Amino acid sequence: MAVTVLVPTALQQFTNNQATLKCSGSNISELFDSLESACPGIKARLCDEHGKPRRFLNFYVNSEDIRFLDNTATPLQDGDEVSIVPAVAGG
Repeated sequence: MAVTVLVPTALQQFTNNQATLKCSGSNISELFDSLESACPGIKARLCDEHGKPRRFLNFYVNSEDIRFLDNTATPLQDGDEVSIVPAVAGG
């Protein structure tokens, strides 16, 4: 099963400067493991030590925020698109 992952510029140092990757996983948590296998060191930037997504990153599956789905248990299907979007703050 192939899932397309859109990687922000700040994390592309872990992906050989690739903005998109094809990875696999039946849910977001497995996708994190797949990304780590393909791009060593990236998982620590995506997740805390408990495997939860870092607060300053947002993850979307087909434009749906995983926080409003099943978080890291959000199921993935072949052809899904996962976007990693850094949070923006300001005032």
